[in-house]
Parts: sequence; structure tokens; C-alpha cells
Amino acid sequence: MTQPNATMNPAADPALPIDLAKLAAWMDSQQLGGGPIEGARLLTGGTQNILLRFQRGGREYILRHPPANPWPQSNGIMEREARLLGALAETQVPHPALIAACTDQSVLGAVFYLMEAVDGFNPTVGLPPAVRDHPSLRRRMGFEIVDALGALALVDVEAVGLSDFGKLDGFLERQAGRWAGELESYARFGGWSGPAPLGDVDVIGGWLAAHLPSAMQPGIIHGDYHVGNVIYAESGELLAVVDWEMATLGDPLVDFGRFLVSWPDGGNARPFTMRVERLDGFPTKAELVERYAERTGRDLASLPWFEVLACYKLGILLEGTHARSQAGLADRATGERLHASAVALLDEARRIIGRN
Repeated sequence: MTQPNATMNPAADPALPIDLAKLAAWMDSQQLGGGPIEGARLLTGGTQNILLRFQRGGREYILRHPPANPWPQSNGIMEREARLLGALAETQVPHPALIAACTDQSVLGAVFYLMEAVDGFNPTVGLPPAVRDHPSLRRRMGFEIVDALGALALVDVEAVGLSDFGKLDGFLERQAGRWAGELESYARFGGWSGPAPLGDVDVIGGWLAAHLPSAMQPGIIHGDYHVGNVIYAESGELLAVVDWEMATLGDPLVDFGRFLVSWPDGGNARPFTMRVERLDGFPTKAELVERYAERTGRDLASLPWFEVLACYKLGILLEGTHARSQAGLADRATGERLHASAVALLDEARRIIGRN
């Protein structure tokens, strides 16, 4: 669910799904530049949302809008994203700055918002020569992504007006049951081979329920925090965390567990770890855990629980695409690839449980 960064290639289809005249009229009403909208081009990436980069009055903008065939919850998600980006404005969390949001669906047919363009690169797309050739820059990138996550964990939700941004009561207690229910729901896809190839998933859910952390230190959760959802400068500085559509309130260790699961510790890539061209130079997992503890001051004794949760949740989500592919509703090859990752993730969860 990666939001594309500002340097990705324009979409091949020259037809734009946004009425630029209506957009310009709305921008006039908001006193956002003047004159024609120029250089409008779609940005491509792993999201179904529309992202349009353009210039007006000498300023660069990126518009984020639900897909042409939106989900029922798309407008609500857009509103939440815009609210969150606005709330992060005075924090240390690197993010695309919110310029303006429109909740009047009569303007462009859906809720949308404008944000600042961030010029940089995402390492899953490719590394610039300077970064590819210097392990020290990749080492900095590893620490920068953990520092950004630490900054998010330290945001005072009351101070930024997000105390009602999620349901904290019973947050950790809900997790195992929620994802077990998601897996069970795949039975609706005819042709699905069922959960048996995933191994005994119930063992993992049972362990999570039986080993709940004794306390929770709440904060903002990004929801899908990994190296595919950040933009870097060639210096190794992290410029922005992107794709906030799953953000909510909960325990920030959910994000850290998700991040660690995707980290190729010691340069060893696995089916579910980040796909980056050069892995040497990146910090080890132990170094990143130490860094996060130093930056946040959090007790990480329960961290294995959050890693198991991350494997459990992500494995079940990936299996959903496999189930859809077996029902003829998604690409078969993609479904098989994600099924292999789901199996590997759930096996990793069992390994972590075995060590704890």
C-alpha cells in the first residue's frame, strides 16, 4: 500500500481522471496560486489512490484523491489522512506537509487533499549511485527510518488534537481475534485451498492471546511502516514518511514489530523482507532495537509479542490475495507468490514463539 514518491515516472495513460478546471476553481477559492494548472501528471506506485503532481503559480503540488471506483470508506480515509498530516505539522515526524483539504464531494466527486511535493527516492524502487556505492549512507538510512518511527511514537496525541483518532480500549486484546476472523472470512472465496497449507495458525493466535503485554503505552500508529513507505534524500536523510491511510491510535510497538519483521537482518533477505538493491551497510536488527529504545525510552521487553503479531497479521493479509486469486479474482502468479510469503511469515512467528 505504498504511496509513490515524487520522483516516480508519470503514468503512461495521458488521460487524467481529475477535472483540472474544477480543481483550479477550487484552488482559487482557497487562494492557492493563480493561473493555469501546468505539467499535470499521474504518479504511479503501489496504491489505488489517484496521485497527481502539477504546478500552479510557480509552486509544486501533489493531489491525493480516492480511486475512480472508490471503496465505501475511501472518503473517510481521505479525511483521516488529511487530518493526521495537519496534526503532524508541528512535530518532528518527517511527512509531506498538508496544504489544504476539500471535504465537499461536489468539487471533484470525492474528498481530496493537496500536499507538498517531496523530491527524493524510495530504496525499493532503486538506489542513486551515491547511495549504492557508499555503505555509510545506507547505514544512515537505517537509523533515520527508526528515528522517524521513534519521533512518531513520542507525539503527544492530546497536544496535536488526535485523542479521538482511534479506539484504545482493548486495543491489544482485540488483535488476535480480529485477524483470526479475517482468515476465516476467506472461506467465501470459492476454490481457496483453505488455511491448512499455512500450518497451525491457531497456535499463533492462541499464543498472542495468552501472552498479552502487561501494559500499553499508547500513541499514533502508521499501520504499514516499512522501507517502501519512506522517501530519502541522497544524503541518507529521511525526508518523509508516506501512505498514512491505515493510521490510528494504539501501541506504537505495533509499527516497530512490523518494521523489524521486514528488516533483512545481517543482509539476509527472506520472502517477506524489504527488497533493496544493496543490503550491505544497513544496521543490524540489534542496532535498530537499541536505537529505538534510546530514542523513545520505551520498555521493549514485550517486543517479541509485537513481532509475532506482525507476522500473524501480515501473513493472514497476504493469504487473502491468494484466496482471491484461487477464486479467479486476482492474478494467480501474484497470489502464489504472496502465499509463499504468508507461509514464511507464519513460520517465522512460530520460530519467535519457540525462542520465547
